[in-house]
Amino acid sequence: MPHPISGCAGRHANSWVKSSKAAFWGLSMSRVTVFSSPLLLGFDQLEHLLDQATKAGDGYPPYNIERLTEPLDGAERWIITLAVAGFGSGDLDVSIDGKQLIIKGKQRDEAKREFMHRGIAGRSFLRSFVLADGMDVVKADLKNGLLVLALHRPPPAHTIKTIAVTEI
Repeated sequence: MPHPISGCAGRHANSWVKSSKAAFWGLSMSRVTVFSSPLLLGFDQLEHLLDQATKAGDGYPPYNIERLTEPLDGAERWIITLAVAGFGSGDLDVSIDGKQLIIKGKQRDEAKREFMHRGIAGRSFLRSFVLADGMDVVKADLKNGLLVLALHRPPPAHTIKTIAVTEI
């Protein structure tokens, strides 16, 4: 029978209630995730990547992610567009560190300027995206205040490997 509040059934029925009580009283409990299943081998880093992706920051600069519907030579394609008004190509740094695409922006300070109103944000930023295996950034263009990144992922090679069973 499912728990009336959490909707969980079976041995996990009270886990939501227990973790809620622990959070209320300030107790720390280890969390159980879908990746703790004994059938998922070697996915230890995936939970870490998900944690990184959820720490997105303050929402600046705004961005779009577009998945292109027609593959090119079988490769999946995406476009990431960031609104970076006021930033030049020398103010932007695009890099890949492990599985993370990192875009940094830092405007150089020009001579002292006195703004009567400053509505265009010129602050530094760091925006990161977690990339799936095989994804690659193929180009980055800056035009009219928009940084456009083209990404692609070639189709994975389908392989079947037979493992010999030996008697000992």
